[in-house]
Amino acid sequence: MRVTARWPRLLPWLITMGCFAYLYVRLDRAAAAEGQRLLPYLTAIFEHVTWSRWLILMIPYCAVFLLVDSLVVWRVISWFNARLRYRDVLPIRASAYILSIVNEQVSKGAIALYLSRRHGIPAWEVGSSMLFIMFCEYYYLLGWATVGVLLQWDRFPTVFHAIPWIALGSAAVFGIVHLFFRGKIGAGLAVRERPIFRAFRMAKVRHYAGVIALRSPAIVAAVVVYTLALRLFGVAVDVREMVGYLPVIFFGAATPGPMHSVAIVLWVLLFPGRPGEMTSFGFVQHNFFVLFNAAVGLLFLRRATRELFATAA
Repeated sequence: MRVTARWPRLLPWLITMGCFAYLYVRLDRAAAAEGQRLLPYLTAIFEHVTWSRWLILMIPYCAVFLLVDSLVVWRVISWFNARLRYRDVLPIRASAYILSIVNEQVSKGAIALYLSRRHGIPAWEVGSSMLFIMFCEYYYLLGWATVGVLLQWDRFPTVFHAIPWIALGSAAVFGIVHLFFRGKIGAGLAVRERPIFRAFRMAKVRHYAGVIALRSPAIVAAVVVYTLALRLFGVAVDVREMVGYLPVIFFGAATPGPMHSVAIVLWVLLFPGRPGEMTSFGFVQHNFFVLFNAAVGLLFLRRATRELFATAA
């Protein structure tokens, strides 16, 4: 029984170890094929990147992401909880990126706690809005991934051909969920009335569509930036291809658990002829994005903390 109970805890670590083992083997073989050891092979890739140009791309992109992300939180809170100013939401959304290093869901919980204490919104109700945002994020990423696969069907490995079917099943689930919380089906079930589902009871289709529309500029910016950044690593790819690849990778990176490492592996699977460049690219892109956002969060943390404790006092 103890062994069975430990499996859920061990599985993420085993998947992560498997991903890194796969990357090591691919990189070691690529280095050997060029007559180099692994470390000099990777060092040469980093030396050929013009890092000043890379920063010129990545820093504005991270800023755009923060502004769009804050816009989504502000808009949803305004719909379902209370009328707030955008500038009231921006500091806590930025500060929560510090917790996103550990877990994005934890950061959403911190936002809910802050808004509850700072603005007197019942915690379960603002938590419901955060849950609504996460629900919409899944459909946002899946929707873009589906468009990408359909545009580049023949260029994707067969495993990616399952994405439209996943989207179709998810669309059916959305219909059931929406009808249930709007009271059209499942009448009399008490679960619908729980505070954590308040946003879902209030939401109309336009609210779901609104979140997806508000988020879309971020992924459009990401497609352009990642296309240009990848060229700095010596790999040519056009925007049409990146529209297909990036949402799938983002979906993996946004999934809790070991999926961050899986997302890096996906770059190598998509560009098998350039394992060194793609491993370096995936590692640098993801970690810079996470750490830079957390650094920006530190700039706002003092203000968010001051406002929170001023309210509590």
